[in-house]
Amino acid sequence: MLNELFGTLLRRMRKEAGLSQEKLAFEADLDRTYISLLEGGKRSPSLETLYLLSRGLNIPADQFLRIVGEEILKNEKQATDQ
Repeated sequence: MLNELFGTLLRRMRKEAGLSQEKLAFEADLDRTYISLLEGGKRSPSLETLYLLSRGLNIPADQFLRIVGEEILKNEKQATDQ
């Protein structure tokens, strides 16, 4: 569940930044197929990967982690409200 949520959020942030998977991979020094796996919820990012993604998205790492955390909390609240 968390991987899928993270993947959805990463895809949204990438698109809002106007980046293709290939461009984000280049900016973050990651492989494009790995970006695809993350967005598809098939892989869990490491702390290093989270940092590299924030750099690739041109978002400070602390802000990136805060956005991810807030989205997780929002999703958990919605799940308990149902």
